[in-house]
Amino acid sequence: MQDFEITQNIMQEVNKTVIGKEHIVRKVLTAIIAKGHILIEDIPGVGKTTLALAFSKVMNLEYNRMQFTPDVLSTDVIGYHIITRDGELGDYKAGPVVCNLFLADEINRTSSKTQSALLEVMEEGSVTVDGITMQVPKPFTVIATQNPVGSIGTHMLPESQLDRFMIKLSMGYPDVAGEIKMLKDRNGENPLSKMKTVVGREDILSMQQQAEKVYVNESIYEYLVKLVLMTRRDPYVELGVSPRGSIALLNMAKANAYISGRDYLVPDDVRTIFYDTISHRIILKPEARVNNVSIEQVSQGILKQVQAPKLG
Repeated sequence: MQDFEITQNIMQEVNKTVIGKEHIVRKVLTAIIAKGHILIEDIPGVGKTTLALAFSKVMNLEYNRMQFTPDVLSTDVIGYHIITRDGELGDYKAGPVVCNLFLADEINRTSSKTQSALLEVMEEGSVTVDGITMQVPKPFTVIATQNPVGSIGTHMLPESQLDRFMIKLSMGYPDVAGEIKMLKDRNGENPLSKMKTVVGREDILSMQQQAEKVYVNESIYEYLVKLVLMTRRDPYVELGVSPRGSIALLNMAKANAYISGRDYLVPDDVRTIFYDTISHRIILKPEARVNNVSIEQVSQGILKQVQAPKLG
């Protein structure tokens, strides 16, 4: 119960600044507890940076933000070694990615080569510079934002990069009441300055470990795998969910159960996080566009087709 109260307190504190996006805040916290990374595709100005800053303050995380532009190089992200006069490697100058929470802003505005600089650190939690590998601090989370695909000056993220994000979200505009509250709260001061720290880094590592221990019934494993198999067999799908996606589904479902105050998985834990975890991992066939079939419709159809197990 104590862990449940802590997760609720984290979300309540973040919701004081990120107005009217309770469902987004919960999903971001779920991904952090699941040791995952978050991709947010949205238009500018809807609060993506505020969201990342709020989590860094509430969780007492070392936070760095980088604006990705066409001229950003890989070394700008991961750092570099100073070369001495003798031509040998000197001190390592850490890049902004060496932190607990890294905000990669407008990641799809930079080149594919620079995007790929994040592949190792997102998967392994380490950076390799000039053949020398160094660990980044734990916990480590990347929150990346991208402009809608097709926007001027954007480069599509390769499948290998997309697959390393545990979930993909879209914040959208606030509702009328939320936008009014936001305007009132920002009248003369920044709400971020009033935020309180709820947990520390060791607490987050402990929560991640506890979420990993959530019990999974054999029937839930089968249910999850059947859902994944359907993404590969759907007539409108060109590329289905990878085994890495299956692991992401399981970890997200476990974290969702943990935040809900349970130490065991139920089918709703999988269903709740299903679309956000698979949407960026699926590529539709051309006939899907012809028939106006979206990934969300494919996801809903799969959830309807695969019967959820009944736990005794």
